Amino acid sequence: MDKSQTKQMPKNFDFAEAEARLYEWWETNGWFKPEVAPDDAEPFVISMPPPNVTGALHIGHALFVSLEDLMIRYERMRGKAALWVPGTDHAGIATQLQVEKMLRDEGTSREAIGREEFLKRTWDWKGKYGGEITRQLRRLGASCDWSRERFTLDDGLSDAVQEVFIKLYEQGLIYRGPRLVNWSPGLQTAVSDLEVEREEETVKLYFFKYPIEGGEFIPVATTRPESILGDTAVAVHPEDERYKHLIGKTAYVPMLNRPIPVIADEYVDREFGTGALKITPAHDFNDYEIAQKHNLPMINVLTRKATINENGGQYAGLDRYECRKQLWADMEAAGLTIKIQDYTTI
Repeated sequence: MDKSQTKQMPKNFDFAEAEARLYEWWETNGWFKPEVAPDDAEPFVISMPPPNVTGALHIGHALFVSLEDLMIRYERMRGKAALWVPGTDHAGIATQLQVEKMLRDEGTSREAIGREEFLKRTWDWKGKYGGEITRQLRRLGASCDWSRERFTLDDGLSDAVQEVFIKLYEQGLIYRGPRLVNWSPGLQTAVSDLEVEREEETVKLYFFKYPIEGGEFIPVATTRPESILGDTAVAVHPEDERYKHLIGKTAYVPMLNRPIPVIADEYVDREFGTGALKITPAHDFNDYEIAQKHNLPMINVLTRKATINENGGQYAGLDRYECRKQLWADMEAAGLTIKIQDYTTI
């Protein structure tokens, strides 16, 4: 055999070179497109759960890419018109946090650079990390049709979302009304329940006396004394012998002396705290539900920057933590405090 016509097999297999070369060959020949199947082929479509453009992929992404690639290649080999639609997600809050961190490292902030420049920097971030994610997906061997790649803020997708909401509104299936949300004073925006991370922590539980008409009082406990300013009721269990005689009477919000009712509700846990519950519908999700049942008003006492607003009376303008300290000191001077103890919550 003529040795000049043979090619020496490398001692070690260079998988990085081979995988990249084969992937490019597959893509160049259009074998990731559904059009390679016959015209009468049954369609099989997977829309990729879009990774967030907040950095690089992690092991969880590698898992779903492997599983979906297995499914799409299997159906493609069965002769179906298999389409795997790739894309990335803008991940608004998470992306904003990353961009703001980058700006802080540069010694500036989104407020300092202004809205337009901040949007530009955010799109630059998307261009950098969205491209990195795409490169990683290709390197994993994902047999997507890249000619159909989408981003969750593409004009077409945004138009589709708006169209759905308009149709739902016209059909009377959605409406606009007051509703509690998770609010971030730092981000100055609402935060989805899915984006709220909870962790166990030890806080202070404040026990105090809620004045009742006739000179009586109900002992109540809270982890947020500043929220007392937004109370619209005090709730007790209807079968609690300690407080049954007070149901229907008037209580007075400490330091503000605003009259509120004492109500009965089975939601109250007689074994927790003092067995009585202050109801602050504008600042607690459970209290909001109770307020809906009893037709109680919602009194918001916080601004978007988490300072006390005009509903907080003499405490208006204070930061919520400053208000907590000052209100408790005033209540202590008025003889309304009982004790403070550690409490573990999530």
